[in-house]
Amino acid sequence: MDLKENDEVKKVIFFLKEIGIDIIEKELGETFLPGLELGPNCIYIDYSKLLYPGDILHEAGHLAVTLPAERKLVGTVEISKDWPTQGDEIAALLWSYAALHHLQLPAEFVFHPNGYKGSSEWFISNFTSGNYMGLPLLEWMGLCLGKEKAEKEQKMPFPAMQKWIRE
Repeated sequence: MDLKENDEVKKVIFFLKEIGIDIIEKELGETFLPGLELGPNCIYIDYSKLLYPGDILHEAGHLAVTLPAERKLVGTVEISKDWPTQGDEIAALLWSYAALHHLQLPAEFVFHPNGYKGSSEWFISNFTSGNYMGLPLLEWMGLCLGKEKAEKEQKMPFPAMQKWIRE
């Protein structure tokens, strides 16, 4: 089956377009993640090479947690050599978990066994048990609220997001 027609993929693509991340279909050569490449505020997808559709959400997380000035440089020679940083990586992991929760998709959709250097089960176990490493970082970015702050402000705590894209 063509992944482009997969219901979960359609749901993800609709969500990403809705929050302002462009999806551009194009033929890709060899890429770090098969069938995916990041560009300026966009994700390039080659459906014929895409192996793990959940990787789309993780890559979107990288764009979402990047400041707008840097986001428009992603995929160009002008982007900082150390992008994404370790902090960006942690934030993108947690962001993608929040997106899974929002879209009501299983954790395995993003955290598949063939990714995350063999740690996908560890991430799933931690996130599903409420151990949200990186939460202070997402909170600092203004994207969500931890339990205490959410209670004070009478808002929904993480994994609910206040914003999906860093401003």
